[in-house]
Amino acid sequence: MKNKPPGLLSYFLPSFGDMLWLSAFFGVLLRGRRMINADGDLALHLNLGHYILDTGKIPLRDVFSHTMPGQPVTQHEWLTTVIFAFINKIFDLDGIIFLCALIIGVTIFLIYRRLRNSRTTLLPVLIVALLVLANSMSHWLARPHIITFLLLTIWMMVLDQLYKGKSHRWWLLPLLMLFWVNLHGGFIVGFITWFIYGIGIAWDLVYHKLQEGEKLPSHFWKYFALGGVTSFLTSLINPSGFGLWKTVVGHVGNKFLANVTHEFLSPDFHDVTYWPFLIFIALLIFVLGFSRRKPDTPLLFNTIAWLMMGLYSRRNIPLFVIIAAPLLARGMDNLLANSNAKLLTALNNLDLRMKTLDQHLKGYFWPALSIGVAIIGLILGFRFDLEGQGYAFDPEVFPIEAVEWLEEHPQDGEMFNYFTWGGYLEYRLWPEYRVFIDSKSDFFGEDFVRQYGKVILQQEGWENVLDQYDVNWAILPANEAAVRAIQSEVEWETIYQDGTAIILRKR
Repeated sequence: MKNKPPGLLSYFLPSFGDMLWLSAFFGVLLRGRRMINADGDLALHLNLGHYILDTGKIPLRDVFSHTMPGQPVTQHEWLTTVIFAFINKIFDLDGIIFLCALIIGVTIFLIYRRLRNSRTTLLPVLIVALLVLANSMSHWLARPHIITFLLLTIWMMVLDQLYKGKSHRWWLLPLLMLFWVNLHGGFIVGFITWFIYGIGIAWDLVYHKLQEGEKLPSHFWKYFALGGVTSFLTSLINPSGFGLWKTVVGHVGNKFLANVTHEFLSPDFHDVTYWPFLIFIALLIFVLGFSRRKPDTPLLFNTIAWLMMGLYSRRNIPLFVIIAAPLLARGMDNLLANSNAKLLTALNNLDLRMKTLDQHLKGYFWPALSIGVAIIGLILGFRFDLEGQGYAFDPEVFPIEAVEWLEEHPQDGEMFNYFTWGGYLEYRLWPEYRVFIDSKSDFFGEDFVRQYGKVILQQEGWENVLDQYDVNWAILPANEAAVRAIQSEVEWETIYQDGTAIILRKR
């Protein structure tokens, strides 16, 4: 056979699955510096993780701010922060990015295997997997939410197995939930998809729309319900118990906090970043319109629901493409395998050659090699990031030099700080200093965030906010409009300034 690689060579040539792994794994390594500096949350998580490791306690009351001291706080990502902090202690930020690369690489590879195991063609699987990768890239951040990408992928695979008759695997759902609920607040996504999945199956039964020859597995509802109910009970095994549910649902339902949080906003399709999302939607509509096979209703209902949520909030786009990927791949597979159009016939011939080649490529060598290369490279100090500056907090984004100055020139009294810098200031300066605010907007709440915004935007009564919280000094971006107002209207003096930050103090 012409496409068959000779002998041992088949073990060393990358398979298509390997290529996807390499794209995701090294894609993260290349973007790693941006993943650290895109927002202030990584430092926030590291600070909490170090606190838990050092004290052996999960703080359920605030200890990091001077504005909300002792107030109840829900730690919905505590386990991830501990993992991040432990890795950071040993491997610094290089280890954090390496872990993120592993998580995202495994996620993309599992999505590929899920699609590949149930498709007769290969080309649609590769196209859809690449679209999933492209749509998730804007959310590649060194934060706990990437773990939800992985766990949602596995969760949907388990639901598929239950639907296909492997009811004895129901226990995988509560097992996944035990980790998910302590790793990231996105655990609620599992329950939403489980519920919609069940609605889809019930719809088919009521309206007799199961495919010809299909039959619901014996005792399906028993094990499906058992998996969901035990998962809910398992979700209560977290430091805040049912309070975690109230915090997550309350935060999602708060319109003001959603509107002031960038990732909760709707996608801007004038931005090229969201064009892969448009392409995914267009392909999905096209294949569903021309496919001769009825789509699986559980997947279809979930796809519709998460498409609506993705259009409403850009943070849901990766979740939508993960859930909808099998539906799109199946529709493309059906078109390619059953069409006589010249273009599709040519693509089908290409697909046959690709499948023949892929059958003889053993794979698994390149993922292992890439991990080894990354580990050795990082140990030797090689910089994988696109900027060639290494994985570190950027002094043009965070007040690194200003913090160093504060360490040498301690300030009395309470601070006012920039929202995005709160986590970094905690990471570097706590317990000597406590912040005014950090990026836990779900903890600080709408009323307090509005007070912060009043100062930053110089709304009427902004001076009273500083007095209310007995603020004596402030650390803000050098170009922030509030700086000029504080200098001119309340006559605070500048005691430090660099290109990134300025520190002001009452005279």
